Order: sequence, then C-alpha cells, then structure tokens
Amino acid sequence: MNKVVIALGSNLGDSRQTLEDALIALNQIPGIKVLKTSGWYQTKPVGPPQADYLNGCAILEVQQTPEELLSLLQATELQFGRVRGEKWAARTLDLDIILYEDLILDHPLLKIPHPLFTERAFVLVPLAEIAGDWVDPRSENAIAKLAQNVDCSGVKKII
Repeated sequence: MNKVVIALGSNLGDSRQTLEDALIALNQIPGIKVLKTSGWYQTKPVGPPQADYLNGCAILEVQQTPEELLSLLQATELQFGRVRGEKWAARTLDLDIILYEDLILDHPLLKIPHPLFTERAFVLVPLAEIAGDWVDPRSENAIAKLAQNVDCSGVKKII
C-alpha cells in the first residue's frame, strides 16, 4: 500500500456535495482507502473568469500504480460530469495526484509531484492542514514551510 495525496476541486453545481460524494466513491474502489481529508476552502480561480472554487486535499492509501490511480481519478471525474475542454475552465470535479509517497515521476501524461502544487495556495493550505510534515521530494521542504511561502489571501476555510 502506498500513501498518496490528492487535491480535489469544484466550481460547478453543488461543489461541496460533489467533493464529499467523490471521496465516498473513491473509498469504494477496491485498493483505495481514504485515510484523512482536509476541510473545504473557498478559493479564487486560476485562468478565465469563473466562479470561486471549493478545494480540499485527501490522503489515500492505494494499491494502484500512479498510472492506474490516474485512470481511476479521471473515471471518477467523468462519473461526476467532468467535461475536459479549455485549460483551467470551470469544472464539476477536478482530482489531481499531488504526491505519491516520495516518488518523482516525469512522464508525458503524469508528473509527480504535481508540477505546480508548490505555487498554489489552494493546494498547499488544505494540504498543510492534514500533512504539514510531509516533504516535497523535489525541493525537500515540508508542506507547512511551502504553505508559508505562498500568498494565501485568496484561500478561505468554509466552516
């Protein structure tokens, strides 16, 4: 079993319900167990003008390879109505692999750690909540330290 961090996001439909239902759906896939989840955060979008996002992170324990997990995450996105079109467009569900143990993978279809996560407060803030002591294998910095180095002004926890 491998410990993995995923980021979840949504800004179309009932985002909170979608994110919570997606975690339930992932937990029902053989070989995937949701171990811990962050709170939900309202965040400003990246890209074209659109509604704010609801974002969070989860720690999973998985038996799947990174490539197998990516396929399952993309299938889950489709299950929740994800349509891939314009880059950074609004979406019902976005699931990204952020960290997979301490693996560094540079494949055309999958890069681990996620190449932009160290610049994204909407990932680092919820991630620091549940895995602040995890270390980014590229920079060798703890997640909590990385979160201190980004502008978090557009990230608001939803109570």
